[in-house]
Amino acid sequence: MEDYIKKRTLTLARHVMKTHDTVRKCAQIFDVSKSTVHNDLSKRLKKINFFMYLKVKKILKYNFSQKHLRGGKFTAEKYKKN
Repeated sequence: MEDYIKKRTLTLARHVMKTHDTVRKCAQIFDVSKSTVHNDLSKRLKKINFFMYLKVKKILKYNFSQKHLRGGKFTAEKYKKN
């Protein structure tokens, strides 16, 4: 694995652990695709640092469980403005 990929993966993981941001939010902040963030955090991180992977996995699992609630909240706010 290339060094820049390892560095990016660890940077993304540290960011998620610190802020609990979603994959989409991380992709926007680091200017990479959601697929890249997802692959880095769910596949590559496991090979680089398993302990960190377990922490990030728990955060991503929580974010995924809240996805439908956040979407509904956004839609409600969107139509309140109109």
